[in-house]
Amino acid sequence: MKHLEGKITLVTGATRGLGKGIAIGLGEAGATVYITGRTLESSNPADGISGSLQDTQSAVEEAGGVCIPVQVDHSDDQQVRLLFERIQDEYGQLDLLVNNVYSGVQALRDTNGQSFWESEPSFWDACNNVGLRSHYVASVFAARMMTQHQQGIICTLSSWGGLSYIFGVPYGVGKSACDRLAAEMAVELKPHHVASLSIWPGIVGTEHMSQLAAQMSESSAAEPQNSAIKEGYNWETPLLTGRVIAALAADPTVMQRTGRVQIVAELAQHYGLVDQDGNLPVSLRSLRFLLPSALPNLRKYPWLVPNIKVPWSLLLLKALSSPKI
Repeated sequence: MKHLEGKITLVTGATRGLGKGIAIGLGEAGATVYITGRTLESSNPADGISGSLQDTQSAVEEAGGVCIPVQVDHSDDQQVRLLFERIQDEYGQLDLLVNNVYSGVQALRDTNGQSFWESEPSFWDACNNVGLRSHYVASVFAARMMTQHQQGIICTLSSWGGLSYIFGVPYGVGKSACDRLAAEMAVELKPHHVASLSIWPGIVGTEHMSQLAAQMSESSAAEPQNSAIKEGYNWETPLLTGRVIAALAADPTVMQRTGRVQIVAELAQHYGLVDQDGNLPVSLRSLRFLLPSALPNLRKYPWLVPNIKVPWSLLLLKALSSPKI
């Protein structure tokens, strides 16, 4: 269903991975999708992972959407300002911003297995400059447009790393801050009927995540709590997050969710959505994920475990008492 026809949307960091999947999901719903990234045309990158704005544009258009690629370096505030001025000039509105851009994956790979004091202080900036800070900057410009029209949604991509230890100190602190960013913005945006949500995908099988999982499998220093990542258990595709965000953008009751964390797998179940392969991964707080994570033999028989979600209060208690789950 083209329930987002006429809607103007922006996905930051959409040359590949999660951003590309989100853009495709919005395209499926008929949206006009601006996408940003540093790479306009396909090339042979040093990390071996290809991806470009033109590749994403083709995929979005094939899915039925209109896609407008804009080459932007999100570490440059002036480029971001000009992006929003262009959207204002061309359409005069912005209905949805998806804060997705993130440049810390290579740094996470480079420091895998290291404690924070063994890494350079610049590791913090690598995780949180084009990421947390970029989300704030883009939200400033988006909010200026949305509040004028008294409508809109800002989705900030975050992670379970904001609740429990996954990839290290700068990553976890940054993701926790993303959740807080979404919640604080929601307070000030609510009187203007603009929603602010923190979006938690599960373990998403992006190109970078696949490389990271392979590296973890080869490293004896990898933390045991990352075994589900290494083995690809209960992975999601990027498209599932895109379909969920498209459903949120079309939901007339979305303001009831503002300021809160939204889990992709749980929203997919709520809206009756499936992943790219027709499956529906379970939430990472479901017993069907948690028990097989602790007892790897159960991963061959996940249907034997009930799909019951652990209450947030218990998850928070566990995170506070033992950061590494």
